[in-house]
Amino acid sequence: MSLIAFFGALESGLIYGLVALGVLISFRTLDFPDLTADGSFPLGGAVAGISIIAGINPWLACAFGMLAGSVAGIVTAWLHVKLGILQLLASILVMVALYSINLRIMGAPNLPLLGETTVFSTLVTDGNGYWMRCLIIGMVVMLAMLFLNWFYSTETGLSMRATGSNLKMAQAQGINTSWMTIVGMAVSNGLIALAGALFVQTQGGADISIGIGTIVIGLAAVIIGETIIPAKRIWLITFAVVVGAVLYKLFIQVALSSDTLRSIGFGPQDLNLITALLVVFALVLPKAKNKFLSRKVRA
Repeated sequence: MSLIAFFGALESGLIYGLVALGVLISFRTLDFPDLTADGSFPLGGAVAGISIIAGINPWLACAFGMLAGSVAGIVTAWLHVKLGILQLLASILVMVALYSINLRIMGAPNLPLLGETTVFSTLVTDGNGYWMRCLIIGMVVMLAMLFLNWFYSTETGLSMRATGSNLKMAQAQGINTSWMTIVGMAVSNGLIALAGALFVQTQGGADISIGIGTIVIGLAAVIIGETIIPAKRIWLITFAVVVGAVLYKLFIQVALSSDTLRSIGFGPQDLNLITALLVVFALVLPKAKNKFLSRKVRA
């Protein structure tokens, strides 16, 4: 793997680290199976892209994209807590609706940003582009991690964790679990949409299909991170899922550039197949690890 390919995988991994942080909130903290991510990721990219074209500051455009993703998360949570629709079905409904909304926002299946001012324009040059983008995105991810570490230590964050751990017990303690679910889903999809806003600026344009498989990547990143760095402290958990996202993208890059896989017929067209196999491996790995440890204890 070349140096440029490495930094490309690192850049993509850091962006999906934001997705992993969002998935951590919905799947792990709230125990909410949320597929809205496949719609909120391109939503953030579409809103940010159209805002940049309109001449809005690119950082403010990212904030607008993040806000749009938060609204999508709120709608998903509202369908569940207020209308009683199953969690998974509510997220699927919003995801499907967002496909049309994203097309409406962009006005076409894709939205080019070539020549437009982005968050990378002022600092990135031809000589440092391959690592400067990683640095900028890494700083954004670091701020997101610091925010989550602080948020989870607040009363609202602790109430949200209690809601996901034991809903009935949280209600018995007087916690407004409906409100906690809405807040958690807003933060989760806001982070995912922010990732989409940054993603389209690295790719030079938004596309209606960029959200396909977002939730799979985010879930795989969380599982890989938790397996490699098992932890109880929040700051270490958030760090682990970001590491999981970076490793996931590096694994994909190594697989695509492997001469061995090429020799048996694998190529770029098999990206989704390789992704699915990696996710299966990530899901099986914790069970295999537990079996190995239990056998070691018996021995």
